Amino acid sequence: MLYEKQLVLLVVLAGIASGLIREVHDVEELTGKKFIKYRASSDVKEGMYTPPEEKDPKFWYDLAYEEIAERLKLPQPSAKRAKNIILFLGDGMSLSTVTAARILKGQRRGNTGEESSLSFDRFSHTGLSRTYCSNAQVADSACTATAYLCGVKANLFEIGVSAAVSVNNCTESQKPENRLTSIAEWAQNAGKSTGIVTTTSLTHASPSGAYAKTANRQWECDTDVESFGVDSSKCVDMATQLITQTPGKHFDIMFGGGMGKFLPKSLKDLHGNPGERSDGVNLLSRWQADHPGGVVVSNRKQLLSANVSAVSSILGLFQSKLMQFHLEADATYQPTLSELTEVTIKKLSQNKNGYFAFIEGGLIDYGNHFTKAGYALDETLEFEKAIKLAREMTDIEDTLIVVTADHGHALSIAGYPGRGTPILGLNQHQTDLNGVKYAVLNYAAGPKNYQDANGQRIDLSDQIGGDDFVFPSYINTNQGVHSGEDVGIYASGPQSHLFSGVMQQHTIPHLMAYAACIGNGPKVCDNN
Repeated sequence: MLYEKQLVLLVVLAGIASGLIREVHDVEELTGKKFIKYRASSDVKEGMYTPPEEKDPKFWYDLAYEEIAERLKLPQPSAKRAKNIILFLGDGMSLSTVTAARILKGQRRGNTGEESSLSFDRFSHTGLSRTYCSNAQVADSACTATAYLCGVKANLFEIGVSAAVSVNNCTESQKPENRLTSIAEWAQNAGKSTGIVTTTSLTHASPSGAYAKTANRQWECDTDVESFGVDSSKCVDMATQLITQTPGKHFDIMFGGGMGKFLPKSLKDLHGNPGERSDGVNLLSRWQADHPGGVVVSNRKQLLSANVSAVSSILGLFQSKLMQFHLEADATYQPTLSELTEVTIKKLSQNKNGYFAFIEGGLIDYGNHFTKAGYALDETLEFEKAIKLAREMTDIEDTLIVVTADHGHALSIAGYPGRGTPILGLNQHQTDLNGVKYAVLNYAAGPKNYQDANGQRIDLSDQIGGDDFVFPSYINTNQGVHSGEDVGIYASGPQSHLFSGVMQQHTIPHLMAYAACIGNGPKVCDNN
């Protein structure tokens, strides 16, 4: 048994060291039950209770409208309408991740660090978001994306459908009463331009909340759907939904990784890797045919050379799978999140009616899953650079920027380290009961416990300090796990005052819609 555990750990760490970012989200991990592919089952959520009333989307709409009404009872400092909305999503960006990144930012500049600030720390209004899902205390990125983009809380692993849908149940996901619309579609219906940006892949859970309706977040292409014993002709994969259905086919900007999900296995993608589709469909050719004025780009040079005034839309796929961590990426080949953000704003701002943009720092989550805090914090700092740029490029009088996270991670900043202690190092001022110093940052669960044969903690003085160091954890698991505490909300621009206090996560898109006068709910324009 010990040998088997060591072998699993070696495999996990080898995958991390290879530079290829492996997938860390699966059905068994999130539901606690083994799901056997080729046999559809409705009991995967065994033991995970969903309150019956929460299966009706109206329950969540009514609750969101109540939270808006409570805020409107307070004095309103402004009646300005938001022409543009940018939602920045830090995937897995717990409050401890924010704090640690802030300290690292200062320490990289030669300061003690604690006094530093991130760009969104300075936003005028802040609040807290309650991240639980309909059937889970601790959320994944699928049910949360449904909440902060569609305005309805859902079950784990599902996107764009109500909690009445069981995971992997294609039939239930196709019922009209269970299918949701997103704020991206609300914006399109109001004549606004729309775009999605991520450092993961375009078919990953978070960006998919803007366009997909699926009973399993892993159904990214037809091959994935069929691997679960589901007919992909009846349950359309997410890549196909993005290219051929509303609202995805109307996006003006789509930036991320995951080119393989759009191409057949018989073709190599623009990064030299084979496609993943089994149906023989080339979705990139389909998109180009439907958007003759659009352009497909696959690297930094092509992105920065694109004439945003001359093209109707841009589809950017910068890796075959997930984009690479900023610390590992070839800076001449893969664009930064700031560069993606700049092109997005330049393109979308050409619409006189305004725009909605979703921009995700998606690899913060992966850094934390790998318990490589140095990577998670660096991704957070890249994220905050993009936010700073967006605020500088836009007018605070007409552009609402909201920054939040989907869920936390079980990362702690513990003990009593002295001021200026390296955030990625050891606490130099305290030890455990055996006199061994411990790391400033630790994870509740992860692949490395750093214990000797007697189960005692070992001295990490000669190991810790690098950006790629795998930080200690208490519970031995293959990867770090999400956490269920509230996450921060930071808002700047028209109606940003409404994002103060504690709110349900699914209220966020309704508040943004209120500010921009879109959708079918209450609007600030109603008061004028």
